[in-house]
Amino acid sequence: MAPASLLFSSAAFFGRPLAETCRIVAEAGFDGIEIMVTKEPSSQDPRRMRELADDHGLEIGAIHAPSLLLTRSVWSTDPVAKIYRAIEVAEQAGAPLVVTHPPYRWQRAYRRWLAERLPGLSERTGVIVAIENMFPVWLGSRDVTLHANQDLDELEGMPDLVLDTSHAAVARHDLDEVLRRFGRRLRHVHLSDNAGKGWDSHLPPGEGVLDLDTFMKTLAANGYDRAVSLEVDLRAHRSDPDRLREAMVRMREHCADLLG
Repeated sequence: MAPASLLFSSAAFFGRPLAETCRIVAEAGFDGIEIMVTKEPSSQDPRRMRELADDHGLEIGAIHAPSLLLTRSVWSTDPVAKIYRAIEVAEQAGAPLVVTHPPYRWQRAYRRWLAERLPGLSERTGVIVAIENMFPVWLGSRDVTLHANQDLDELEGMPDLVLDTSHAAVARHDLDEVLRRFGRRLRHVHLSDNAGKGWDSHLPPGEGVLDLDTFMKTLAANGYDRAVSLEVDLRAHRSDPDRLREAMVRMREHCADLLG
């Protein structure tokens, strides 16, 4: 069985030109990229995505639909319309998977659509639509729930899932338990560390409290052969191109060794 493929998410360069992001990702030695759809025009254009990926020798491993509050008006304000558009873009760009977020509490129609229409969609379209685990907002010792499918129990009905390690840390979920619960429904991993302070920090692996080395070894031992996408906050490095490249190369080499 082939090892998991290692991608780098364009989320680290949110809003920056996709051409610049592809160049940086390729120069750091990555084979693939996950493209987060933002207001930046190239991130919404499948032909331009494919052209840039080919120019830099990158595979497009996933498209992240515009599910963030910062991208709430991109393509539509309707989350279902966003998903269908993301599927079209993925098909045209040659990406096998679309990452999207679960509904907010007030998105009742979207929640019904996930329960009634999402099962079987991948078979009909050829593109996997995978739902990402989310997290509460902590106010002292109390959590405020924004997403309807935030708890692991509420993700039981979803056929295809994305495990975000930083999100799991904020929700105080044990990574081994999440892996066990997701089982064969795990289609994609967003890998990053977490500061352990109750917020979604997306630190580079090794800079937080999570034992990501053991997590990656477990993925490999379980025969996980899909994509692991580094979705990290690199703002501390972006002003120094050499430092940025060194940090990305170090992450790639370390993760590839553990996953391989």
